[in-house]
This record gives sequence, C-alpha cells and structure tokens, in this order.
Amino acid sequence: MAIIGQPRSFHKRFKFLVKIDDIGHAGFQKCSELSVEVANVQYFEGGSLIPNKSPGRLTFTDVTLEQGATKDHQLFDWIQDVVHMSSGLGLPDALYKRNSDIVRQDRDGTTLRRRSPSRAWPVKFVAGEWDNESDENVIEAVTLTYDHFELVPQSTTSPQSATTI
Repeated sequence: MAIIGQPRSFHKRFKFLVKIDDIGHAGFQKCSELSVEVANVQYFEGGSLIPNKSPGRLTFTDVTLEQGATKDHQLFDWIQDVVHMSSGLGLPDALYKRNSDIVRQDRDGTTLRRRSPSRAWPVKFVAGEWDNESDENVIEAVTLTYDHFELVPQSTTSPQSATTI
C-alpha cells in the first residue's frame, strides 16, 4: 500500500521577500548585507601636521539573494536585459534599472525590516549546481548592484519617513 504524504512547501521557510518593479515578488532564503562606506578625504592645509578630514565618495556593496530553483525565470530575463544593454543595443536605464524592496519577515509573516535599494540591476546570476545523487535542492543566486538604498522604519512605510542613503 502506498503512503501518501504531504508535498514539500518551502514558502513557509522564506525569510526575505523581495519586491522588484515589473517583476513582482519572490521569496529568498538568504540575503547578504546592504552597506555603505564613506571615503575619508584628508588634506593638509598650509603644511599643517594635522589633517583636515571631510567625507568623500560613497561606496555601496552589492547584495546577493539566494533561493531554491523555481519555474519562474523573470530574474534570469532581467539579467538578459542587462546583457542586451551592454552588448551595444543601448537600452535606456528604465528598461533594466529597477527599484526594489527587501523585506525581512518573521516566521508568521510580519515585517521585521525593510530596505529599499534604488535603481538596482543584476550583475551576476548563478543557476546552481545540479547533482542527481544529492537530495539537496538547486540553489539559484542573483547579485544586485544599486545606486543607493533607504531604510524604511517598521512603524510606517510612507516614503516621507524613509531614510535615504
């Protein structure tokens, strides 16, 4: 007699929900850090031994998102748009740079934190290793670069209260 079990559902394990313009949303298991670094510009005025310091250029780290492979291919299509743009077709920014929200959720689905990278676009897509002898799922990863990001407070999601970096 066959044993009928429940199909696996990984949706309850998603901890990050990523919403991207023109793509919709996708659940991810892992999300790397979003960070910004301000360069320290030093100059010595009039032969002074003590430098005058001021903030310089901002550097944003790329963010990497990982999920189990699905039938959805919208993220791969997005990187294809970037490939076509870089191959000389000259697509305008609006066709490949998109605003996004990375929402960290609790187990019950409540929003813990929200980060909003602006004008993001994929720089790397990894389809994952296929191993027929393994019980592991294929993990896809996409790395996004962005112009800047906002930290949206928990209490409200209005754009007026967001902190832009």
